[in-house]
Amino acid sequence: MPFAVYILGLSIFAQGTSELMLSGLLTELSTDLGVTIPQAGLLISAFALGMLVGAPVLAVATLRLPRRSALLAFLAVFVAAHVVGALTSDYWVLFGTRVVGAFVYAGFWSVAATTAIGLVPANARGKAMSIVAGGLTVATVVGLPAGTVIGQHLGWRAAFWTVAIMSALAMLGVLAKIPAGRSATQPDLRKELRGMVNPRLWLSYSTTALATAALLVSFAYLGALLSTTTDLADGWIPIVLVVYGVGSFLGIVVGGRTADAHPIRTLYVGITGLIVTSVLLALTAEYPVPVVALTFLLGAFGFGTNPTLNSRVFNLAPESPTLAPAFNVSSFNIGITVGPWLGGLAIGAGLGYASVAWIGATIGLAALSTVTCEQLLHRATPTSPTKKPELIHAP
Repeated sequence: MPFAVYILGLSIFAQGTSELMLSGLLTELSTDLGVTIPQAGLLISAFALGMLVGAPVLAVATLRLPRRSALLAFLAVFVAAHVVGALTSDYWVLFGTRVVGAFVYAGFWSVAATTAIGLVPANARGKAMSIVAGGLTVATVVGLPAGTVIGQHLGWRAAFWTVAIMSALAMLGVLAKIPAGRSATQPDLRKELRGMVNPRLWLSYSTTALATAALLVSFAYLGALLSTTTDLADGWIPIVLVVYGVGSFLGIVVGGRTADAHPIRTLYVGITGLIVTSVLLALTAEYPVPVVALTFLLGAFGFGTNPTLNSRVFNLAPESPTLAPAFNVSSFNIGITVGPWLGGLAIGAGLGYASVAWIGATIGLAALSTVTCEQLLHRATPTSPTKKPELIHAP
């Protein structure tokens, strides 16, 4: 695997830490900025908003730029946004920096995915994407708790400075290891748009959004469930979240090894495992031992599909190597936004924290249906006589 792919993964780790760390710093932000905790929580929504819009917009805007130049530009803006965020005392300025930072982070994601895929042969795409996306998993395991600890002991601004420094170091790695030249084929926006006209591609996007929502609806409220329903002592909750992170890391490693040879099987196993885990979590939410074990499985099955969801769009839309992954980034963020929102509605209606796991299982069933529909459409699509027919498990 080219070292440049690992540099991209480390860059995602640096930026992904910013995406995650605010959940542990809301109290500090609220006190320092003189806003309520719900208002501080909107800074997380601001990041999701920027991510949702940024990927397709910046993918088009930088289509003709060399990929290294685009990646460096995104990182530079990301660093600047965090420097301004660390210096400001105005809530709305900080809100704006969160949107801008997420906007360019989404652009980095889409271009990094295209770059990683271009550096490896077709039969290693899933593994390459597991390394790139693995940066976010490491951010979950290391970056989130580290950012929280730094923020609690040195102030939330120190956490922002830390992210800015890590992202600046990532720029040096990109400058040193990412090829400087343009891609072998000159990007063509009209050709990319034509390549997007593929029902199977949009079913794949639906699978991405649904599978992500099925995981995030439970994860978003996992700490609250552990505290109020499972009745764990506060000191145990970070340990259980680390268990989730370890499961996520192992899931993405295993998923990266199966994504290229068995993409559809990987999706079926991962999503089915997520459904079963969610049902069991809902049924045993009051009992610490099974909940801890199921937390590990939630991360493993939830992230095990990630390499396939990321790499599959390149095979479904080979003429859209820039736009296809950009819209996939947006699909992930739709799931990240919708899942917790649905969970919040259920909790607000008085259904309890265990209800979010039932919602996750239901959304997981919807994700399985989109995988099945995509495969049925694949079977029904006439095969060109000049091409060999695809195997049912092939992308």
